[in-house]
Amino acid sequence: MTAFHQITAEQALHQTGSSREGLSPAEARRRRERQGPNLLPQPAPPSLARRLLGQLTDPMITVLLLASLVSAGLGEWTDAAIISGVVLANAALSLFQEGRAERATAALARLTAAEARVRRAGAVIVVPGAELVTGDIVLLEAGDVVPADLRLLEVSELSCDESSLSGESLAAEKSAAPCPAAGGGEISLSDRHCLAFMGCPVTRGRGTGVVVACGGDTVMGRMASLLEGENSPPTPLQRRLAELSRVLSRAVCAVCVLVFLLTVLVGGYRPLDGFLLAVSLAVAAVPEGLVVVVTLVLSLGVAAMSRKQALVRRLSAVEGLGAVQVICCDKTGTLTRNRMTVTAWVGPSRLLAEAGALCSHVEYGPDGALLGEATETALAAFAAAWGVERRQALAELPLVAELPFDSRRKLMSTLHRHGATTRQYTKGAFERVLERCTEQLDEAGRRQPLTAERRRQWQEQAEELAAQGLRVLAAALREGGEQPVEHGLTLIGLYGISDPPREGAAAAIAQARQAGVTTVMISGDNPVTATAIGRQLGLLPERGELPPGAVLTGGELAALGDRELSALLPRVRVFARVTPEDKLRIVGLWQKKGRVVAMTGDGVNDAPALHAADIGVGMGAGGAEVCRRTAALVLADDDFSTIVTAIREGRRIYDNIRRAIRFLLSSNLAEVLTIFVTAALGLRLFLPVHLLWINLITDCLPAVALGLEAAAPDVMRRPPRRREESVFAGGMAGAILRQGCAMAGLTLAAYALGRRGCLGLPGGSAAATAMAFVTLSTSELLQAWNMRSAEASVFTLPTANPALAAAVICSVGLDLLLLYLPPLSRLFALSPLPPRQLLLSLLLAAAIVPGVEAEKLIARRRRARQKR
Repeated sequence: MTAFHQITAEQALHQTGSSREGLSPAEARRRRERQGPNLLPQPAPPSLARRLLGQLTDPMITVLLLASLVSAGLGEWTDAAIISGVVLANAALSLFQEGRAERATAALARLTAAEARVRRAGAVIVVPGAELVTGDIVLLEAGDVVPADLRLLEVSELSCDESSLSGESLAAEKSAAPCPAAGGGEISLSDRHCLAFMGCPVTRGRGTGVVVACGGDTVMGRMASLLEGENSPPTPLQRRLAELSRVLSRAVCAVCVLVFLLTVLVGGYRPLDGFLLAVSLAVAAVPEGLVVVVTLVLSLGVAAMSRKQALVRRLSAVEGLGAVQVICCDKTGTLTRNRMTVTAWVGPSRLLAEAGALCSHVEYGPDGALLGEATETALAAFAAAWGVERRQALAELPLVAELPFDSRRKLMSTLHRHGATTRQYTKGAFERVLERCTEQLDEAGRRQPLTAERRRQWQEQAEELAAQGLRVLAAALREGGEQPVEHGLTLIGLYGISDPPREGAAAAIAQARQAGVTTVMISGDNPVTATAIGRQLGLLPERGELPPGAVLTGGELAALGDRELSALLPRVRVFARVTPEDKLRIVGLWQKKGRVVAMTGDGVNDAPALHAADIGVGMGAGGAEVCRRTAALVLADDDFSTIVTAIREGRRIYDNIRRAIRFLLSSNLAEVLTIFVTAALGLRLFLPVHLLWINLITDCLPAVALGLEAAAPDVMRRPPRRREESVFAGGMAGAILRQGCAMAGLTLAAYALGRRGCLGLPGGSAAATAMAFVTLSTSELLQAWNMRSAEASVFTLPTANPALAAAVICSVGLDLLLLYLPPLSRLFALSPLPPRQLLLSLLLAAAIVPGVEAEKLIARRRRARQKR
């Protein structure tokens, strides 16, 4: 195997059969067909048998299977077959739900797949990272994640974070020179400075490299093959529910043992009957499908959000979105269109055009379109309008060296050969350029001393442009020198770059405000420009004086201690001229105030703040790859209104999960109370198979359908939930208790009427069990309908839920089949009911609807009195 770090760049090109112009498209296709996709090795998914075994080893399912074996051992073959069949059907439903969740996750992975800029046949194009092949020429810049192992050909101040491979905390400085081993020894990964490794973020500078290894052949791929795959960690909500299930399981097991002993030792039950009764209680008490249903609802929500351009990379973000209280938002590209155009300038046009064309990283696509950062493409377009085309300008003034843009310096400089000497161009934030200048050029291109008066005039002109909402950059030059030097410069002039607010951004900010979410704009622009945009977006008053402390600059931030800044935060709506460290500090202080914070970012320097925020939001269209990987939420369209849409969806999904939990737990409570009361009276009401059927058909299908419920009309008119708020907050636990007791009471009433005889029909235990079965299963289905809203009447809801309607109709139909299809009724030991008893059972079940409606009415009136 070739040691690419020990050979020159030209030798690496020869070894890979490539050139600096890149592969031809046809050759790239041939290599891709031969080499396969550039993907890390994935662990083989567990087999169907292994997944099924995982379902059957659940503690409660184990109890049921044990009951089936005991029944079979005692000759109760029908009971054994039914219990086993329903358990397997429950496992099959769980596998189906897991499969849907996995498919949603896989689709999300495809949507957020990494991309790479490559040069093919001399043209720069963007391709999915999976399509890279050996010999491709890849272009890197700060914020990218290296898409394959590269032998670097050209570098400019390039550094990569290789901590995931080498454990080194400091970024690795890169160069294009080979690094042969001293004395023939092996060179460690961290010392191979001419290689860039797959998966490592680019922290600074830019570079070009040739792909020397893809997929499993990369260093990262070889490491990945040594590791076993791990499942995604459960979300906080899933952890809480799993803990709830464990607590319920332990409690139920203890109660089941007690019930078994009481029924056998005191009630005179046969041991098998006592055991089956205890199993019935266990089946009734534990919501076996709760965590699976919640996972499916979360996964369906993720898929729905992806259709709205919000790509959720972690399920926990779905829960967090509904609780967001503060959005710290970048201006450029999120609140504004990121379609920058130079609309005003001050200074000699030709030199400004030359500086804009040369002091940039702009490339050209196959169709001649400009590719690169939005500000630089705007400057290159301005230059082209003045007859200065970047490729021709580079041919006349070749690049010698450069200092890439840095967020701390807020400057970029390039050094070019100019005849027998050199010329340096510098561009960047107006204040940073001006403080490094000692001279200026007049309109005729003559040098003049930059006096205090002239500095004041430049400052006034910059403020005039900024007051129009334009982003102001300055350009300067310096003659001579072998390396770029950013002092003693000559000021050329100013660019005024227009980047108007996005359509709908102001409305989205207003909607967020109505929902109790504070929006804070964070900008690298000067305070005048940032204030103008803030006024246009509605963050600040449209005209007149600003409220005290509404706008803070990076310099003012630095002068404030954490306590002073924390006290000011609720009043600040615009931060200007901030650094990445400022963003991290702002996020941290909001969190210390107990707020749930979402932070947007698009550059490599935003990654720490994204990681620290409760919800990191990366830009999918114009953001750096490292930001997309750090973020919990990726905006496919980089639009602020999509964040607000995602918050709305997050609230809807969380509400729906609470609906499903409330429905499942109230239904299971009704089953437990029914079994316990009848057992205490020495009666045997339901068989385990009856409750298994209800839990499988009556509970699971409607619970999933509740996850598809549309958002409540007031979902964005109420404040966010608190960070520490329990899933049972808002009186939900009391409602579960009341409604569970109501359904149990209706079921017991049906059992009593059926046992004694009613409506002129004889009674008996068979009719009683059938009536109770119909009443319990139907009341649970109607309870699912009640749960469409925890507060509003279901008869006044403006939306429909076809999935829930279909689930209810399907479940009722299946229940009727159990009663009236002889093979099934015999199998489940249910007697067909005469029409009058069936109607009475259904009417008793329907009583849950007015009961819950009355409860909602009382709650609405109480809340109305509290508001008065």
